[in-house]
Amino acid sequence: MTTQYLKINPADNVAVAIAELPEGETIQVDGQTITVKQTVPAGHKVALTSFAVNDHVVKYGFSIGHAIVAIEAGEWVNEKKIKTNLEGVLDYEYQPKLVQLDIPNRNLTFKGYKRKNGEVGIRNEIWIIPTVGCVNGIINQLAEDLRSETGGNGVDAIVAFPHNYGCSQLGDDHENTRKILRDMVLHPNAGGVLVVGLGCENNQPAAFREFLGDYDTERVLFMETQKIAGDELEEGMKLLRQLYDKVSEDVREDVPLSSLRVGLKCGGSDGFSGITANPLLGVFSDFLVAQGGTTVLTEVPEMFGAETILMNRCGTPELFDKTVHLVNDFKEYFIKNNQPVYENPSPGNKAGGISTLEEKSLGCTQKCGAAVVHDVLKYGDRIKTNGLNLLSAPGNDLVASTALGAAGCHMVLFTTGRGTPFGSFVPTMKISTNSTLAANKPLWIDFNAGVLLEGVSMDELKERFIEYILKVANGEKVNTEKKNFREISIFKTGVTL
Repeated sequence: MTTQYLKINPADNVAVAIAELPEGETIQVDGQTITVKQTVPAGHKVALTSFAVNDHVVKYGFSIGHAIVAIEAGEWVNEKKIKTNLEGVLDYEYQPKLVQLDIPNRNLTFKGYKRKNGEVGIRNEIWIIPTVGCVNGIINQLAEDLRSETGGNGVDAIVAFPHNYGCSQLGDDHENTRKILRDMVLHPNAGGVLVVGLGCENNQPAAFREFLGDYDTERVLFMETQKIAGDELEEGMKLLRQLYDKVSEDVREDVPLSSLRVGLKCGGSDGFSGITANPLLGVFSDFLVAQGGTTVLTEVPEMFGAETILMNRCGTPELFDKTVHLVNDFKEYFIKNNQPVYENPSPGNKAGGISTLEEKSLGCTQKCGAAVVHDVLKYGDRIKTNGLNLLSAPGNDLVASTALGAAGCHMVLFTTGRGTPFGSFVPTMKISTNSTLAANKPLWIDFNAGVLLEGVSMDELKERFIEYILKVANGEKVNTEKKNFREISIFKTGVTL
């Protein structure tokens, strides 16, 4: 049975309305009777005590900001009444708080595709990747032609990934484009890749080929369209047929769960995100790490306010220093562009019950459980170390999800309280924070964590979630794949020529 409210931590001085609390309703909290002074929407906060101006508002056991007006017990606490405590670039001290996970290895397996270099994919797809946006029309036509010719049979998908970059870029932007495209070409979910270039772009095909390093020359083919006398579509189809003949012979084999790499992401968050879906991902992240697998947390601006929790989970002082740079470098990026560092949460977040960045971050970072941080990655880096990784990328849903896939994640687990249909270039699983969203958007939502508010225990839901993750790793498509909602977005910080 659904309760009226939830006080998350004993130290909290606000509670979250599970269902709308009407004005005049009385609730019993810690032996006290509180009369609701104004209607509090579901997912939003109700004051459990009276606040004077500058008093701290506590949720999850931490301050999420301070009152900017007097607030009476029973009032609706929202972004109009509280403000962030955060400011500027900070100095940090390493105070390690490392938890050893007491989770047995269950020796689980899934059926994946073993690649020549020893990596494992959970999909066997043909990808067409442009070195530059000028050839987007060509790659889209090639993908359509190959799907039409083959009926899409024999491989998991045939997908073109257009983007706007690869030329007229300088410095970090140019390198970011090259890194993300390289990471995609080398991703094990692709059984075969056709790289299509123009010929005069900054991201020169010959230089990009060298940038790839070692790669399977039978699985990665190149076409430079300006060098083709005649029909580049005909030439492209010849190359794609070669890839198709090779990829369509691949079969799934049993591989240990330790081979699985999963990205952790949230978007369109609401007041339930830090109560249901994000904690579920945290429990799963700890489970996968305990099995020897890998999870990756990103969205650096949504670590602000909870960053010390992550810093003190770093396994070494060196990783602590990398995490400090991860956070402060992103703050400097905001400052360099004359933007407020803490301009968050979004309008949708606020409508869903999130009032400050601290509140958003404390909910967001729950996705990575309690495991020790094993590595910290720069934008465009690929995973080198199993276990929990932190990755530099912004909070933007598609940019961050693309970065997670590029790092080597086989899938992205995406929690949402408001809903979103997008998909990145790897399976992008949507986990709802509440059952209303799951019921209203069944073509968007793959898994409902809202049942945690309806009597289902975390242990029970964790087992259901593990079972579903394994099904997806074994080939069951998520909604974004069924709808062919697949996109990439590359982080841009500088000028365009």
